[in-house]
Amino acid sequence: MTRPDTSASSEKAGLHPRNRHRLRYDFDQLIQASPELARFVKVNEFSNVSIDFSDMQAVKALNRALLKRHYDITDWDIPAQYLCPPIPGRADYLHHLADLLAVSNGGVIPRGEHVRVLDVGVGANVVYPLIGHREYGWRFVGADIDPVAIANAQRILDANEGLAEAIELRLQPFASAVFKGIVRAGETFDLTLCNPPFHASKEDASAGSRRKWQNLGKGGIQGRAPVLNFGGQGAELYCAGGEEVFVSRMIDESVQFATQCFWFTTLVSKAANLPGVYRALKKARALQVKTMDMAQGQKKSRFVAWTFLDANQQRAWCSSRWQHAARIE
Repeated sequence: MTRPDTSASSEKAGLHPRNRHRLRYDFDQLIQASPELARFVKVNEFSNVSIDFSDMQAVKALNRALLKRHYDITDWDIPAQYLCPPIPGRADYLHHLADLLAVSNGGVIPRGEHVRVLDVGVGANVVYPLIGHREYGWRFVGADIDPVAIANAQRILDANEGLAEAIELRLQPFASAVFKGIVRAGETFDLTLCNPPFHASKEDASAGSRRKWQNLGKGGIQGRAPVLNFGGQGAELYCAGGEEVFVSRMIDESVQFATQCFWFTTLVSKAANLPGVYRALKKARALQVKTMDMAQGQKKSRFVAWTFLDANQQRAWCSSRWQHAARIE
């Protein structure tokens, strides 16, 4: 068996050039930032210093250390069994979104509080707004259908100085809505982002957990359901019809807010769902559609972006919002 490169300078394949997590984790620095991580760090079978990624508590401790070390988030936690996202992948989506904005802005990434982003399904972890604000100074609205998730996310914001002013949380009042009930009359966003539920049912989600458990080398205990290391509650993991149906509903609803957002975007975890997504975008008459590929090691992903703004509207948006704000700063 070929052992992984153990050098500290070894890069993780596929991550965005601006991603702070391209290099292998420096556990000495992470433990210095968050000493609680130390009890989870061990030498693994490849003689690498690492954690057991099948242990949810270890993954949470790693996330706390990464957020504190790289993004100055001093107080972060999530309730048991809520989604504990892998930080490098979340950061990658945001960096690619910044590039998407730059394409429309003469190659310059719009930064600062004048850029407004809507996170659909912000979750209890509120990770996208935390990283996006720290990296680019963007302001966020985070929406979720789960009041427990919203309450925990608010606790994180309140515990870290300055974040509650930059990140607003809104509870989605309609069970089947995406933007309705969240986007207000006259309100505009430069971006929306979403990590949609990708399973069609609770049973599918459980089967996916078992597969990942096996891939982590944990056969599981007979009669005991595996607990996925990254966790996840119902709305975080599955919806009727799965990812394709959820994204298609999002696209259909985005038409109602066509002039209130420059780029609508969503992750699409399964490449097999792309044809259905493209059909929905054609039906919605999106004027421009982009698919951006991403990778983290062997894991391949992508996000789809669409806009209803024509070329003149895009130029006007860029000039009035990003370039004007940049001149002021």
